[in-house]
Amino acid sequence: MIKKDKITTALMTVFFVTALTLTACSSSNVSDMLSSTTATESTTDTTEPSSGKELSESVTNTQDENLSSSSTSASSDTLIDTSDLFSERDLEQEADLTDAYYMTLESGENISITQEGVYVISGTATDVTITVEAADTDKVQIVLDGASITNTTSPAIYVKSADKVFVTTDGTSTLKVTGTFTADGTTNLDAVIYSKSDLVLNGTGTLNIESSANGISAKDDLKVTGGTYNITATEDAVEANDSIRIYDGTFDITSKKDAFHSENSDDNTLGYVYIQGGTFKINATDDGIQATTVLMIDGGTFDITAAEGLEATYVQLNDGTITIEASDDGINATQKSTAYDVVIEVNGGDITVNMGAGDTDGFDANGNIYINGGTISVTGNSAFDWDGEAQLNGGTVTVNGEEVTELTNQMMGGMGGFGGGRGGMGGQMPNGEMPEGFDGQMPEGGQMPEGGQMPEGGQMPNGQFPGGGKGGRMNGQMPNNQNTTESSSENSQG
Repeated sequence: MIKKDKITTALMTVFFVTALTLTACSSSNVSDMLSSTTATESTTDTTEPSSGKELSESVTNTQDENLSSSSTSASSDTLIDTSDLFSERDLEQEADLTDAYYMTLESGENISITQEGVYVISGTATDVTITVEAADTDKVQIVLDGASITNTTSPAIYVKSADKVFVTTDGTSTLKVTGTFTADGTTNLDAVIYSKSDLVLNGTGTLNIESSANGISAKDDLKVTGGTYNITATEDAVEANDSIRIYDGTFDITSKKDAFHSENSDDNTLGYVYIQGGTFKINATDDGIQATTVLMIDGGTFDITAAEGLEATYVQLNDGTITIEASDDGINATQKSTAYDVVIEVNGGDITVNMGAGDTDGFDANGNIYINGGTISVTGNSAFDWDGEAQLNGGTVTVNGEEVTELTNQMMGGMGGFGGGRGGMGGQMPNGEMPEGFDGQMPEGGQMPEGGQMPEGGQMPNGQFPGGGKGGRMNGQMPNNQNTTESSSENSQG
């Protein structure tokens, strides 16, 4: 069967060839017109959510809902196709209870769900696990209606198999695991809600989770489209293998590792985080939000206190109000996946980054930084640090209270070893001279010319430091030849 779009393209081909004959247009012009028409048809998307706010239209044109497996470079608007990330049912905050099953919790008695349907759970109990073991085509919806479960060694909800499982809150429910998790055969259970299938969290209620390990763990995709979540975890609060997708919700998270963590060790193109909206209060010992591939934020309000606020291979910020208090890097792009370039890209939003003292950076990219819009305020010793290139193409950038029109690649905090330790320099000092007060000795770990002494006068030949590894803080020269990038297009590279 020939698809309609192919018929349309074929008819247009006949039309343009006829036009070529009649008007003597060049074949290259016809080819360009055909290519443009085909591209327009192939990217048309009619999928729309049935309710709630519209999904962002800023990113389209990928071939499926997962991330592209090809390397994606700067200023890309095709990182994630947002048109089909959430289904209509994902966005519904109230379950259809017409044919629902009603169950009351009793201590020591597990609940087993083996077929598709809606299950309303209420009551208070200890040592109970709600287990879902349904067919791979079944969709199961668990409605927590003021339910409370306290376990010592097992998840409160354990999804072994299903196509998709919804956990919908109605009222206030509490799920808690206080002891050491016991494995299920070869499956290392380590979360209060543990799912091997796609998991959707929604509803109009509140879910409180306390865990001696992870809070919520999904081995496929995890979506949150509504509800209030108060999570305390000694490891990651929310984790997923393939993706974390958040449409809306209110989150208050305290985690001794990452608050949100997405990583797939088997697939280099997965492990992404997409956030459309929501309110986030995060206090994390490690990262606030970490993705292996792409971290993309299209909206929401974020109050993050963490060692590092946001981290991924490619960080793209398009909108939202983001406040970060960080003790290491505020926003960090580092090579966690080879499928994407290492980039921090800001296209919009209101971003405030306050850095702790020492060897810290507001924006730290082991690749490139592109600021195309938004309002950015950085307070700290080092506002920007990059290893590739940086462009300030738009927006408003303030560093320590002063608006700037160029980005400066800074080395601040602890300088580390001059020959290759993190914070060392790969460039030159002012006028080729050593810093004032330098005693002619290299720091421990650095390398000196034979004999271990600086040449007479404290200068190196040509003002350069001896070999050593990449310092990670300087790519070029220090003042009076600072490595900066101006907002003018004359000083920017493509």
